[in-house]
Amino acid sequence: MTLHENEIPVDETLVRSLLKAQCPELAELPLSPAGAGTDNTMYRLGGDLLVRLPRTAGAARSVRKEQEWLPRLAPLLACVVPEPVHAGTPTGAFPVAWSVYRWIDGDEVRQDTVRDWAAFGADLAAVVRELHGIDLMGATRADGLGWYRGGGLEPCDEWVGRCLDDCRPLVGSELDIDALGRLWRDALALPGPGGPHVWLHGDLKPSNLLVREGRLHAVIDFGALSVGFPDAEHSTVWDLPPQARQVYRDALDLDDVTWTRARAWAIAVGVSGLSYYWHTFPAFVAECRARLEAVLADAAARGV
Repeated sequence: MTLHENEIPVDETLVRSLLKAQCPELAELPLSPAGAGTDNTMYRLGGDLLVRLPRTAGAARSVRKEQEWLPRLAPLLACVVPEPVHAGTPTGAFPVAWSVYRWIDGDEVRQDTVRDWAAFGADLAAVVRELHGIDLMGATRADGLGWYRGGGLEPCDEWVGRCLDDCRPLVGSELDIDALGRLWRDALALPGPGGPHVWLHGDLKPSNLLVREGRLHAVIDFGALSVGFPDAEHSTVWDLPPQARQVYRDALDLDDVTWTRARAWAIAVGVSGLSYYWHTFPAFVAECRARLEAVLADAAARGV
């Protein structure tokens, strides 16, 4: 499945060749596809390892961030996070960085795998509080950690407007695009974010969270790791049931202004996902659509 015009082709033969050249001690282990996201393709290696390969040169920057920062952040986090085992280097056949990680056992976040959604919301809030409280260790947004979601909403207004327009013919009357636009503009009218910059995971959606025995166990895919304002970090809770979302908000004591900006980030990422991946990645489109539906339902329930 090709998602991007500049995508780098990957198959098992290529992965095996990279392993033979750079970590031959692992090259004969069983290798099998382990899924793919918008930025990376994964292969399970043996029983205990995962190979992660960027789809594009731009996504390779995210791999390098994980290689540099995860070993420094992991000891400061109570939750399980990916552990880099090998930092793959570019080759003629695959001209970008790639990684081998320890495999993390766990279930995807779904209705049938989470035992208590209120407890899940509290657990996720605890992870966010802990990550945001870690010292920056001298890191700044200028150090390749300046992803757009750690900034303000205003620089995104033009492209969000285009994506809203793109969505109208795609979804027809199935989503109230006008209402989403109003909620976006409501957030733009508020004061911008303030306070100190913090560490951000950047994409705490359910597919980047693993549960074990019904409770949150691990946070994976730190490719969006950045430094900045925390508003967008909260946007993915609209992917969760209302009880998890409310407990999360209460646990972090998020005020109305922060919550409104977080909701705007949920809209921005949702409409951009619909616009960009409509014809290429149906599963991700469904994910974005569900998030936008939750935003609208939540706003209606609150009388917004």
